[in-house]
Amino acid sequence: MKRNLIVSIFLVILVAVAAGCAPKTESNTPLRTMNVSGSGKVTLAPDIAYINIGVMSRASSVAEALSENSAQAQAVVNALVKLGVDPKDIQTSNFNIFPQQEMDEKGMPARTVYLVDNTVYVKVKDLPKMGQILDVVVKSGANSIHGITFDVQDKTAANSEARKLAVEDAYRQAQELAKAAAVTLGEVQTLNVSSSYRPVPMYAGDAAGKLGAGGDVPVAAGQMVITVDVNITYRIR
Repeated sequence: MKRNLIVSIFLVILVAVAAGCAPKTESNTPLRTMNVSGSGKVTLAPDIAYINIGVMSRASSVAEALSENSAQAQAVVNALVKLGVDPKDIQTSNFNIFPQQEMDEKGMPARTVYLVDNTVYVKVKDLPKMGQILDVVVKSGANSIHGITFDVQDKTAANSEARKLAVEDAYRQAQELAKAAAVTLGEVQTLNVSSSYRPVPMYAGDAAGKLGAGGDVPVAAGQMVITVDVNITYRIR
């Protein structure tokens, strides 16, 4: 019994060694590949905007500055709501109170005044009213506009289309190169994707991009461009 066990173990070891020494059937030829880059762009018209509206008040006491600022800010909010802006789309984004030293004609400290700076963040969904909105809020008490940002609420379909165009562009280039090099294009080995989203300014001469009419502040929304870049590695034969 013990002799048979020793023989069996020896045979197992012998088979394992033989398997390790057997010639490999797989080719040692390096995998040949082709690397190409493609790009896809989709242009969108903005359908939403974000504005930072500033209300700054100045008074000899904190209480007076706060009271004045509160009245001005409320007047701005009331004007926005009257123009159809949803109250949920209006919120305070920044609020500061700070003292400021005033000097006399000799450059000596004369008195301290207090400044209250209140910034209201507004989402505008009705872009044709943008010019009117800016005109009204300034007349209602706003004394600074910190910038307007245009955007597209739903970019899902545009992103999908840009990715498709980018892959098609890369594949087209790969086919041309494969034909020129007399090789056959194989399956995809790697695929990397990156995307960007940027505004394209609409100049004053582009009447279609102007918002607002008459005495309203003219605002150009421009266009938004989604760009997707892909880098694909194909196997070639």
